[in-house]
Amino acid sequence: MRKELENHSHKRYNILTGEWILVSPHRTKRPWQGQEDEISQAQRDTYYKNCYLCPANIRSNGDVNPKYTNTFVFKNDFSALEKDAPNFKINDGLLKAESETGICKVVCFSPDHSKTLADLSVNEIKQVISVWQQEYTKLGKLEDINYIQIFENKGAIMGVSNPHPHGQIWAESSIPNEVQKKDKQQKKYFDEKGVSLLEDYTKQEIELKERIIFENENFVALVPFWAIWPFETMILPKTAQSNIGLMDDKQKTDFANAIKRLTSGYDKLFNCSFPYSSGIHQAPTNTENYEHWHWHMSFYPPLLRSSSIKKFMVGYEMFAMPQRDITAETAAKRLLETLSK
Repeated sequence: MRKELENHSHKRYNILTGEWILVSPHRTKRPWQGQEDEISQAQRDTYYKNCYLCPANIRSNGDVNPKYTNTFVFKNDFSALEKDAPNFKINDGLLKAESETGICKVVCFSPDHSKTLADLSVNEIKQVISVWQQEYTKLGKLEDINYIQIFENKGAIMGVSNPHPHGQIWAESSIPNEVQKKDKQQKKYFDEKGVSLLEDYTKQEIELKERIIFENENFVALVPFWAIWPFETMILPKTAQSNIGLMDDKQKTDFANAIKRLTSGYDKLFNCSFPYSSGIHQAPTNTENYEHWHWHMSFYPPLLRSSSIKKFMVGYEMFAMPQRDITAETAAKRLLETLSK
């Protein structure tokens, strides 16, 4: 890594969004006197009678979960998007609003209440990936659905109300802001170069080996050069694919292995069940041409210096641009060390 990047404040460019972030590596020397959150280390039971996600339990709307043995998908009882919301548009001078419809689903990763993705086997994670593929394909075929957002919030520190291992799938009629940014940047590069933006980026990262955490035949896990969160990471297929539905069986195994290695490494970093928000960005499902898309999975963990010290996006980050103290290279080095334990 260049010494300027290691020792002095600078900006880094996010090739996926077209935005800049501020990096201030010299600030890591300052003493910490801020908030420290308690991270629960308590062991959970494999089954919890009051958990609305455990097998055979009654959910809040009165439905009874089946006695599922691997993954279980159902429509969210408190969906943020309504499938049958009325169609409307408001354009009153500078006041604009439009109706938004969609479907929200919950994906239980395992019937075991005590586990997280990091605790599941590669084959169990592979089953979760298969469900993601099926839902992306099925929901994407619906006429009024144009984008599928797959994500997981893990840990109470991320606002999770139920610790049972689960994620969500939101299928909506419009294309969200972050996806629009990434679509624009990837299309611009593809139109100019005739190749995937992230495929070229992945090749450069593999050659430099400064931010790579894990690599197998089909996937690479790395700390992106422009990372915002202290230990932010991405998992990318080495060869461009527009969406997760295009993975074959071997690629699914390699993807599951990458998720397993990365999440297990996270848990070793501060010796806790590591909280994060993760999500998959992939091509929209409308009828347009998205050959420029290269899908990827991002992890945004909030922990900064220990299991109890959290990174907050406040002040300058809220009013100017994202800022980080620990460099992407330092974060990658620390994560790489956890994988060798």
